[in-house]
Amino acid sequence: MEESEPLVPRRSGLERTQYGWSGHIRSLESHMVEDFRRKLKYFFMNPCEKYKARGRKPWKLLIQVFKIVIITVQLVSFGLSNEMMVTFKDESLLTFKHLFLKGFKDHQMQTYAIYTKADLYNHIYFVTDRYLHLQNLTMGNLAYAVVDGRTTPLSLCKVFYRNSSVDPSNETFNIDPHIERECINVYPMGSVDTSLGTRTNFSLDFRRLLSVNIYLTLKSINLQTVRHHELPDCYDFKIQIIFDNSAHSGMVKVDVKNNVSIYECKDWRVEGTSGKNNYGLLVFDSVVILACFASLILCLRSVINGIQLQFEFNIFFHAYFNKIVSWSDRMEFINGWYILIIISDILTIIGSVTKIGIQTKFLTNYDVCSILLGTATMLVWVGVIRYFGFFKKYNILILTLRAAFPNVIRFCCCAAMIYLGYCFCGWIILGPHHDKFRTLDKVTECLFSLINGDDMYATFLNLRDKSYMVWLFSRLYLYSFISLFIYMVLSLFIALITDTYETIKHHQQEKVPASELQAFIAECRDQPESGRYQTNKSSSCCCSG
Repeated sequence: MEESEPLVPRRSGLERTQYGWSGHIRSLESHMVEDFRRKLKYFFMNPCEKYKARGRKPWKLLIQVFKIVIITVQLVSFGLSNEMMVTFKDESLLTFKHLFLKGFKDHQMQTYAIYTKADLYNHIYFVTDRYLHLQNLTMGNLAYAVVDGRTTPLSLCKVFYRNSSVDPSNETFNIDPHIERECINVYPMGSVDTSLGTRTNFSLDFRRLLSVNIYLTLKSINLQTVRHHELPDCYDFKIQIIFDNSAHSGMVKVDVKNNVSIYECKDWRVEGTSGKNNYGLLVFDSVVILACFASLILCLRSVINGIQLQFEFNIFFHAYFNKIVSWSDRMEFINGWYILIIISDILTIIGSVTKIGIQTKFLTNYDVCSILLGTATMLVWVGVIRYFGFFKKYNILILTLRAAFPNVIRFCCCAAMIYLGYCFCGWIILGPHHDKFRTLDKVTECLFSLINGDDMYATFLNLRDKSYMVWLFSRLYLYSFISLFIYMVLSLFIALITDTYETIKHHQQEKVPASELQAFIAECRDQPESGRYQTNKSSSCCCSG
């Protein structure tokens, strides 16, 4: 008797077909997951790894290195020109103070002020006399401004209440607070008398007087730029000398303000020079603009590709794992260094255009240009840190800064509430008794200096001779602030960063993925040299960096 065969379920042809298709589908899905994982790993590679994986040239990296060189050279060149301009303005202002302020001395720490009526008249007469004899006094390239063929005058204006009757002995006053203004003009070609009253019929009612303002305009040429192969600029100095009596305390404060206009001189000639230097600078600035524009386009493209890949990852993760991607994982696709480079490129392009306008004398915004170029150069050099992150030992510093940043911001917001409370308190209570607390911005600067241990003794010392109540409060205020911020707030701040550093260091030593995204990518074992990343159609940026 033959042994019976074991009972094995036999599949029909349709069942075998379905089973084959399901296995094939699972194989395709596994292949798609691996392809997408490999795509993500390639996206987060550094430029050297991308070059090994697909042979793509790291154009962004090369452009950034080129930008660092040319932007730094551009900033140094503009910085020298800006320094000469600022030096000329500052020295001219100091010259005007010596010319027009009677008895002025350099490095005068105390407020320049007048205390008697005779001194005020003498100072006003001194200013007008100096203006009339300016050409015989000054050693600089100063001249009167000429408008429509006529020399501009010195304007002598007094500002006063419309009516004022004050009697301190009877403790009575009657004031019309409406302000009036009267001006007279003194021309350089006029005669000079010894008596101000008879010469100009200019008299002052000190009961009503708020201020005496003297306005004059002078011209000059900054010749020191010739030695640096730059064309000199012409300057208009609109000078205002203010005798401030608004407090009516018997102390008239004197101040000199200088509003400067810079423009191209009408007719110039420098022996042995040509305009080649200017053309060379214009070409150099144009190269900077083109390099920054190319960098801007490449970085924008990388950011857009990162955003698109982030949406793909979100859909993929939800479809295959039924999970929602966290915002921290999503933000990893937005490369903050590219955002930094984009901002730097925009600032450099705007600053370079402004610099070209200054060189061609269409613009005179030296301060705006210096802020734009200086900030852009700072961001360019800060962006170099990104490339240090490709090395493991340097990368831990960058990861610590990035991981600690959210907690540091939250901590600073909490500490700022305490800091602002001390600022307002110090401003209101100590402001009338201490120069460092006189205004709110001075208070913030003073307290920030105290946090860093700067100028502590001088801050305590200046409040020593005040009333007992103010002295006692100042001690409680300063001791509590210094103890709270130096011994507690700063210690907690340092501990916050140290704790983040230790956490990152532990993750690196244990090789623990910090996020689901990194854990997903870590399953891809393909090395850049494996050739598995070669594709006909690249999914990421066409230019690495």
